[in-house]
Amino acid sequence: MKKIIYLLISIFILSCNMKESKEKNAVKTETSKEIIAGEELRSEIKDIDYATYYQEAKQYCKKENLNQDQFILIDLGVHSGLKRFFVYDFNKKEVSKSYMVSNGCGDNNWSGTSTKENAPLSNEFDSHCSSTGKYVVLDRGFSQWGIKVNYILQGKDKTNSNARKRAIVLHSWEAISTNEVYPKGTPEGWGCPAVSNESMKEIDEILKKNKKVLMWIIKS
Repeated sequence: MKKIIYLLISIFILSCNMKESKEKNAVKTETSKEIIAGEELRSEIKDIDYATYYQEAKQYCKKENLNQDQFILIDLGVHSGLKRFFVYDFNKKEVSKSYMVSNGCGDNNWSGTSTKENAPLSNEFDSHCSSTGKYVVLDRGFSQWGIKVNYILQGKDKTNSNARKRAIVLHSWEAISTNEVYPKGTPEGWGCPAVSNESMKEIDEILKKNKKVLMWIIKS
């Protein structure tokens, strides 16, 4: 009888171990798929030809007497779980920094990630959407969010002309990750480009030293 009980216990333990092993392998497989998918998306981002944007931005800054050392390009066409906020150095002709950034939620729930693959766009009041177009980064002010710092954004195009009236500003938010979170998305707000607290500390230092910086939000 003892042998039979021992045998049954051994079979049960073996069965549990096999089940646990299968579950771990399934998780590893799913994680591997996510990593591969993330790398493929990053590769696609690298393949996006931003050169024309960099060139146009340089000409625009010169024409409008804006900062000609660097500018900010945000591509809302990129999955929100990946870095898509780029600080471009005109002198070195390269991206010097990249960050995570949120987009507006539109008709979806605030702080959700429903639009991580397709950010809704609008210049209308109460749309809770992001707006594409060129902005000039203006005064540094107080924010109720993140590290308590924000920057006023002046929309320069028809697509973002209501930015100041809509109180669209650059600020930080505790909900935003510093690191990429793909395949998850970045929490969505009401249209402001929000970054993580750590990212904002770096961006703040850049903007304190550089005035009238161009921020160009696109959707590739």
